[in-house]
Amino acid sequence: MTGRAASADVVPTVMHVRCPDRLPVETYRQVLEELTELSPVVQALPPSAALVELKGALRYHGTDTRRLGEMLRVRMISRLGVDVRVGLGPSITVAATASAQVPEPGGVLAVVPGQVADWLAPLPVEALHGIGPRQAGALHEYGVHTVGRLAAVSPSTVQRLLGGKAGRTASDRARGIDPRPVVPRALPSSATVRRTFDRHTLEGAIVRATLLDLVVQLGRLLRRRGQAARALTLTLRFTGGTSWVKTRRLTEPSAHDDDLRALAYQLMDAAGLQRGRLTGIALQGEDLVDAEQVAQQISLDTAREARLVAEAAMDRIRDRFGPDAIGPAATRRVS
Repeated sequence: MTGRAASADVVPTVMHVRCPDRLPVETYRQVLEELTELSPVVQALPPSAALVELKGALRYHGTDTRRLGEMLRVRMISRLGVDVRVGLGPSITVAATASAQVPEPGGVLAVVPGQVADWLAPLPVEALHGIGPRQAGALHEYGVHTVGRLAAVSPSTVQRLLGGKAGRTASDRARGIDPRPVVPRALPSSATVRRTFDRHTLEGAIVRATLLDLVVQLGRLLRRRGQAARALTLTLRFTGGTSWVKTRRLTEPSAHDDDLRALAYQLMDAAGLQRGRLTGIALQGEDLVDAEQVAQQISLDTAREARLVAEAAMDRIRDRFGPDAIGPAATRRVS
C-alpha cells in the first residue's frame, strides 16, 4: 500500500527491533535516534532492542508498517552499518515473537491482526515472547509443546502449571492478548546509590550493614523504574583519595534484593578489606534492561518465593509511609 495510510485495525502497529548482540552503547543510542525519525513513541529495551508504536507514523509517512520496517532496515545498514531484525504485530508479544523468528542477520516479518492465532499456533511454546526455559520445560512435561496447544488449555490449568500471574500472562499471550501499550522510554542511565561516612571506619559490621542498606535502596530504585541490572559495580573509597572498583555480572538480570545482596557481598569479599580506612561506598546497577524483558522463571524454592512476596509488601509500605518505614534490622544502625 502506498500513497495513503492503511487502517490501524487491519495492519500491525507495534514494531519490535532486535539489534546484534553486544552492540556498543553509543551505537545503540544511534539506533534509538533512527527509530524516533519513524515515530515519537519509542521504548528502549537495552541493551539491544526497542519497541515502536506506529499508529501515528502510518498517518505521517503514508505507507504500511511492513514498508516502514523495510525502510528502517535500509537506513540502519546504510547509516550505521547495523542490520536489524524487525517484527511487526498488533501487540508487543506478537511483534517481539515475530522479530525473534527472523533469521540473522536481519529481515522484516509482519503478522497482521487477523492472522495472529494461525501464525502463533505452530510455534514451539519457548518461542512465545516471555516464556522462559523453565516455564517451557514445565509445559513440555504436560505435553504442551506448541503455542496453539497452550492456547487450547484452560487458563486455570495453565495457572496451576506455571503459577497464578505467570500462568494468566502465558495463557493470554498464547491467544494473542496483550493490552500493554508502548511506553516512551529513553535509554536509561545506570542506577547508583552511595553512602559516605562522617569519619573513616574500620568496623566490618558497619561496612556490611551499610552495603546491605545500599542493596535495599538500589533494588527499590530499579523496581520503581521497571528495570533490572545485569551487573553490579562496587566502589570503595579510602582515606587519601584512593579507591577500589570491581564489576561482576549477575547470573540473570534482576532487581530483587536477594540477588543483588548475594553479588554485592561477593564483591565486598573480593576487596579483602583488612586495615583499609573507608570514607565511602557506592553500588551501581549496570547494563540495565527493561524488567519486561526478564522472563518470569518457576522457582521451587518456597523460601525465596516468600521473600519475594515480602519484598513486594515492603515496597508498598515504603511507597505509602516513606523509604525508611521498613527494612532489614541490620540496616537500622546505619540509617
